Amino acid sequence: MAHVVAGLMNKQVAGVLNLSEITVKIHRGNVMRKMGVRSLADLVRHAEALGVHAPGR
Repeated sequence: MAHVVAGLMNKQVAGVLNLSEITVKIHRGNVMRKMGVRSLADLVRHAEALGVHAPGR
């Protein structure tokens, strides 16, 4: 979730985590469903409220 919130695209997240792009898409969808959000902007707001920061910060 932190990589997505940082603005990375699925392909970039896949490269960083050494996963396939399809796996990242599935996990991203699961995170959005579990967080109860419908857009990336909503996910970013929820992540900030929870204190989730981009990796490396």
